[in-house]
Amino acid sequence: MTKNTIITSAVLAVIILWGITAYNGVVSAEENVEGKWGNVQNVYQRRADLIPNLVATVKGYAEHEKSTLEEVTNARTKATQMTVNVEDLTPEKLREFQQTQGELSTALGRLIAITENYPDLKANQNFLELQAQLEGTENRINVERKNFNEAAQAYNTKIRRFPTFVLADIFGFNKKPYFEAEAGSEVAPKVRF
Repeated sequence: MTKNTIITSAVLAVIILWGITAYNGVVSAEENVEGKWGNVQNVYQRRADLIPNLVATVKGYAEHEKSTLEEVTNARTKATQMTVNVEDLTPEKLREFQQTQGELSTALGRLIAITENYPDLKANQNFLELQAQLEGTENRINVERKNFNEAAQAYNTKIRRFPTFVLADIFGFNKKPYFEAEAGSEVAPKVRF
């Protein structure tokens, strides 16, 4: 073997090893994003599962609040029918998913607000427990959305850095979108007494 052949073989070996390591790193980062997305879907499903029990409890006390109860039920149905696969998670699809979940949050807020008119309901142990579970689930949603955004950021950074972006482009690794604040959330609500 000549000296040039040995050098060329060594350079090729280093490039191949780098390619394998970089590819595996991107795959690991993408799997992390997919796992975090699964966690986001899981906590949204938990919230959807709590809603029928909450609606049934309120319904027993607030029969004339039928429109609010129907609004919550319809928003839940719409939210559970909206599925987004992480492989084709685009900013538009994430925005649509987020809007659907936001509509459900708004409807739930109205449902909780009407309970102020029913002191017996506010004292009902089942309602209090369901309300606490729902509040805990909302906190979990925020945590999982934050975790997803952090995983997406790490993945996006990895596929955009040199020289890994060359492999990412060759193998079709695309940037993942982030959860964003809902429109109008930058304006604090006005409190009037």
